[in-house]
Amino acid sequence: MNILILTGKFGMGHLSAANALREQLVQDGHRADVVDLFEYAMPERASAMYWWFNVLVTYGGVFYNIYHHLTANSGGEGRGDDLLDGLAALLDERGPDVVVSTHPVCSAAVARYKEEGLSELPLVTCVTDVTCHSEWIHPGTDCYLAASETVRQGLAAKGVDPDTVVVSGIPVSGRFQPAHRDRSRRRELLIMGGGLGLMPRRDSFYQALNALPGVHTTILTGRNKKLFQRLNGRYENIEAVPFTGEVEKYMARAHLMLSKPGGITCFEAIAARLPILAWQPFLKQEQENADFLVRHGMARIAAKEESACLAAIRETIYDDQALSSMERAMDETAASLSRGAACAVVRALAGKGKVCA
Repeated sequence: MNILILTGKFGMGHLSAANALREQLVQDGHRADVVDLFEYAMPERASAMYWWFNVLVTYGGVFYNIYHHLTANSGGEGRGDDLLDGLAALLDERGPDVVVSTHPVCSAAVARYKEEGLSELPLVTCVTDVTCHSEWIHPGTDCYLAASETVRQGLAAKGVDPDTVVVSGIPVSGRFQPAHRDRSRRRELLIMGGGLGLMPRRDSFYQALNALPGVHTTILTGRNKKLFQRLNGRYENIEAVPFTGEVEKYMARAHLMLSKPGGITCFEAIAARLPILAWQPFLKQEQENADFLVRHGMARIAAKEESACLAAIRETIYDDQALSSMERAMDETAASLSRGAACAVVRALAGKGKVCA
């Protein structure tokens, strides 16, 4: 079957989920292509839109949270309308059997296209955070892939037929696998600053990390070239790594990860059974992700203030009981997820045109 996966680069999580779904679908014998609908439909505007979004979430998070709160229970009327012409051209060009979307605006555009009677193409929406925000809910969606049972219940409370929601977790690459971690030797701390390399600025933070007894720290600096240059080779017990496509390698050797609780990062860690110390989140969807992790015993929260963050690292990385408990909780969560759901849903929809009950 020919599967079209639509996404957008408002943060890299949507694209990562799309690529993970493509990997699963190709392994299942389908043809699957990932397309950034924003770049395809409005190539002259997409780069500027992405730049402004990064500025907003980096420096204007309070405004983003206000918008997120005000729209939490409202419909997405009008969202995606400016993508319709490009979407029509893309569907005509690719001729898919099923469309899968990992971005709410892409889902809105496909749903609107179907609402206007232009197609009965099955639409699967993959929700890429632990959220039931109304931006993801659109008539014409045949199936939702949800991160957790709580999300499924939340979508149902907002009127979505629960039989059209599958608890799949957030899709991650099959490269993320459980690893055996020997804690009898040097401890490995992995710090991820997100795709933009958002990290503490003071030298004292890195000096304190470097001085932690028996701990080696790897810092993924993302696209923050200045931070990489500042740290690279400067500290004996700190390894700085620039933007990498091999995150799974660093997760596999780590005993604890300090990171923003982005949806994809959380579920990559769950797949790798890597205990999480989540930086106190500010953006609303990251708060929801962190709440999910803590509620299920898979993570602790670390304040962003330097001394408190360092204290949380010390209290966690040497605590074998806590680390083992988080690993077991991740085992339980992983066992509750239907990671092959996307393939099963696509086969059912393309073969029968029915929802994914």
